[in-house]
Amino acid sequence: MTVDVSAGTVLPARPTLAESAYEVLEELIVTLRLPPGAVFSEAEAVALTGLGRTPVREALQRLAAERLIHVMPRRGMVVADIDLVDFLALLDARRVLDRLVLASATRRATAIERDRIFRVAQSMERAASETTVAAFMQADREGDRLLARAAHNPYAVSATAPLHAHCRRFWMQYRHEGDVARSALLHGVMLRAVADGDETAAIRASDLLIDYLEQITRETLESRQTTWA
Repeated sequence: MTVDVSAGTVLPARPTLAESAYEVLEELIVTLRLPPGAVFSEAEAVALTGLGRTPVREALQRLAAERLIHVMPRRGMVVADIDLVDFLALLDARRVLDRLVLASATRRATAIERDRIFRVAQSMERAASETTVAAFMQADREGDRLLARAAHNPYAVSATAPLHAHCRRFWMQYRHEGDVARSALLHGVMLRAVADGDETAAIRASDLLIDYLEQITRETLESRQTTWA
């Protein structure tokens, strides 16, 4: 963190090279530009990020720890498949952890943080009315970042961040099974509740969002089982 003495506020530190490399690669994976099953080398990851081998290697290690990629000795990296049964277990964990982050953000957010969260809630509402995936994904990522800062709980945030990345990737893969407007609206209600300091409403909206993701997952599983039968 860095301190702006003149303004009396604390500003987030600039990302390290490893963090920048991670953000580029995670975005490529989450948006399916590196789709499930894609194989790539460390050298290709360096080319994709425009950064050196050391920060890229650190980013790849983090992605592997978060189960977004698998490292294959002497072959490179492969983007992990989306296992729907495993994803249901992920949602169970996310439900509990999101409640903690939202409760913390609702109680601890500063006035500036609440204003920023409110603005993202408005962006979500616009995305709901326009039903544009790009606008929704951008607002979703920004909302996660703001809630993470407002929670002032780095342990909870470090546990939830990879789960949200998996969920964004799932959404990009299976969004045709759901409804962009409904998802964006639920996010908007949740963010507005945090901005308003309404912990109960924020957690209720979060639970409804997880319920919705579970519904899409189970319906997709059932559809596959019917096709296979």
